[in-house]
Amino acid sequence: MLDVVIIGGGVVGLATAYKFLLKNPRAAVAVIEKENSLALHQTGRNSGVIHSGIYYKPGSLKARNCQTGVGQLVHFCKEHGVKYEICGKVIVATSEEEQESLHSLFHRGQKNGVPHLKLIGPTELKDIEPEAKGVEAIHVPRTGIVSFRGVAEKCAELVGQRGGEINTNTFVSGLYERGDRIIVDTSAGEFETKCVIACAGLHADRIAALTGASDFLRIVPFRGEYYRLRKASRHLVRHLIYPVPDRRFPFLGVHFTRRLDGEIEAGPNAVLAWAREGYSRSSFNIKDLCEMAAFGGFWRMASRYWRQGTSEYLRSYSKRAFLLTLQKLVPSVTAGDLEVGSSGVRAMALSVDGELLDDFRIVRSSKIIHVLNAPSPAATACFSIADRIIDLLD
Repeated sequence: MLDVVIIGGGVVGLATAYKFLLKNPRAAVAVIEKENSLALHQTGRNSGVIHSGIYYKPGSLKARNCQTGVGQLVHFCKEHGVKYEICGKVIVATSEEEQESLHSLFHRGQKNGVPHLKLIGPTELKDIEPEAKGVEAIHVPRTGIVSFRGVAEKCAELVGQRGGEINTNTFVSGLYERGDRIIVDTSAGEFETKCVIACAGLHADRIAALTGASDFLRIVPFRGEYYRLRKASRHLVRHLIYPVPDRRFPFLGVHFTRRLDGEIEAGPNAVLAWAREGYSRSSFNIKDLCEMAAFGGFWRMASRYWRQGTSEYLRSYSKRAFLLTLQKLVPSVTAGDLEVGSSGVRAMALSVDGELLDDFRIVRSSKIIHVLNAPSPAATACFSIADRIIDLLD
């Protein structure tokens, strides 16, 4: 008999297991992960940015959890020896037309309580990022970098030290109630528990569908593709350089990100993937595709965002188009500076009316809590999200 079963071995699921055992040290907790190791998908394939909270609608779950989550994440890394760096970033307006949106973003960040934000001109921008070019920028000192896979692995280690179970190669096939208990049917047998927390990421809607809790949405996968600067070109970017985001599209745009190992990533774009775990252009899964096509909200989304989608696909297949986007921020970057990098897939929850959900979505259905939408900044906010989940349990 278990107190809690957590479905999903990404950073949100493992942070929740860790926080639950901190609060309930004698509890019996098991984490179930379908892969043969932890943090293989969204956690292990993101850009590793510790977000400040500047982008999100004031009062939203993203804004509130990011603000409390940053401090918790940094404290956790300090306490447990996980390498990180608060290096700061700049968000750059490259034309006068973008300045109004830049100022709106600045005021949003102030409302969200992001500390030490500063509007800077071209001279100050050049002091921070000598190769960046813009008419105005926001300096965001609180932004940082970390390996979220490292955070997840440390959480798993601490869960094990506190008596929790980590079960990999374990696929969930059923969820049903037996009296006052929940039975989690898996490829490794049944788990009997008092409650379930589902943090299944790219498969969150499928786990929810086992209990009838996801009829109103579907997970749609968007692949983000990166280039990286060759080693000899890394001097072109010191920290993080972002564009002013397009508010009509729930992504932050192609940007430059320094990693902890010194590598500089350039990207990502955001193209619709033909498989939930489709990390290449040739990735294709007939089940995933049929589920998307059968959902009315998908076609409503496609009709709404087809122009943006066309631009993203152009950048996917054309290095020159990708380069032109990067050169708006750093004009001195050339095609010879770029080599093909990694890719990741972001799970976005899509409603029946064709809207991509802009905020976190966490719902409780009887003895089961479903994390149905947890895109960026969920990794930054993982410990704060864990607190919210545990509050729902209580």
